[in-house]
Parts: sequence; C-alpha cells; structure tokens
Amino acid sequence: MGRPRKGNTVVELTLIRHGQAQTGAQDEASYDNLSDLGHRQARWLGEALRDGGPFERIISGDMKRQVQTAEGLALGVHHSIDPRLNELDYFGLAASLKASHGVDIPDDIQSFARHVPQVLDVWRQGGMNGDLETYDEFCSRIMGALHNAAGQEGRTVLVTSTGVIATLSAIALGLDMVKKTKLFLRVMNTSVHKFELLGDELHLTQFGAVPHLEHPDRAYAQTYG
Repeated sequence: MGRPRKGNTVVELTLIRHGQAQTGAQDEASYDNLSDLGHRQARWLGEALRDGGPFERIISGDMKRQVQTAEGLALGVHHSIDPRLNELDYFGLAASLKASHGVDIPDDIQSFARHVPQVLDVWRQGGMNGDLETYDEFCSRIMGALHNAAGQEGRTVLVTSTGVIATLSAIALGLDMVKKTKLFLRVMNTSVHKFELLGDELHLTQFGAVPHLEHPDRAYAQTYG
C-alpha cells in the first residue's frame, strides 16, 4: 500500500484485524485488551509480514487492542494513530437496542451470531440512540482513513477491527446488510485483508488470509473473539 494516488493509479491497502481480545466481556472497557493468545497472534503475523518485504509504516486506531496488535507486529517502522480506524461502538449500539427493543446483550457465541444482524439492521435504518455515531457517519470516517493512508509514500499496514473490515468489504462488493453480517462474523483475529483504491472506487482483492496460523500446530489460534 501507499503508492502516490495520482490520476488513475491503483493503491493497494492492507488491513489487519487486531488479535484476540477479552472474549465474553460485556462492555468495551473490559473487552479492549489483548489476551495472551492475542499477543502471540500478533507476534506470529509480524514474522510473516517481515518475510513478505518491508513496510514503511503502521497506522492503527487508538483502541488498546489495536495499538497492542500494531506494536506486537514488531516491524521496526513508525507507528501512528488514526482514530478513524476505531471499531464501531458495538456495546453502545447493543445497549441502545436493548433499551428500544428489549433485546438482551449476548453472553455466548451463539447468541452473538443472532445479535449481530439485529444490531446492524436497526443501526442502518437509523433506529439507534441519537447520541451514537450513525451508520453513514461510520462509513464516511473509515473511508476517510483509507484515503488518508493511500496518499502516503510506501507500503503501509493498517490495524483495525471487524466492523471496519466487514463494512469496507460490503462497500467494495456492493453487499446488502444480510450478506455484510456474514462477513462480520467471519473476520478472524489478525487476519489480513487487501483492498485496491482507485479514486473513490474500492475493490476487495483478499479477504481473511491467515498465513501465520495455517500450520496444524497453530489451528487452536484461529479465533474470532
């Protein structure tokens, strides 16, 4: 990523989801910290990225799990923060949905899988608490982060979260909310995703690669939490 965006130049963007956080948490503060496995996943991915050639910089959101993942990659390059790469406020949206529709916040993976489409559908329709970021505002800020990164020289890694990656993938592929929900549930921890940006046109070229976790001895580390 990071070739100057001039004329019709295509810029490649590499996005990484953070490592495993505190699965089962019921609020953002409790969730926002890598587990021991999350730190290990980041270290392994860093080793794989170094084998693939040099990067000039890392940009991450300012959430703890994103910053910890970026630092854990240990690529030896400058790390800067762009809060526009932060995750959507899932716990805030979940609390709003509970207040307006009586839908309980999930406490297991099966309930979470049923909960996600409900949250995203009501959010997309503008049915959440007015103090929360709207769906359109979320899309605008994450696209802004991509355009900012695309204008910089050299190859850049962006460390972000599931909602950002799933939303960008849905935008690139023209998916409806039902199909976007399926993507949301399949973004593995420290998975690698690649996009191409041509002006305002976004294309998905790689989804969910985990070269650092494909060895049988690391199958246990293929997590989604």
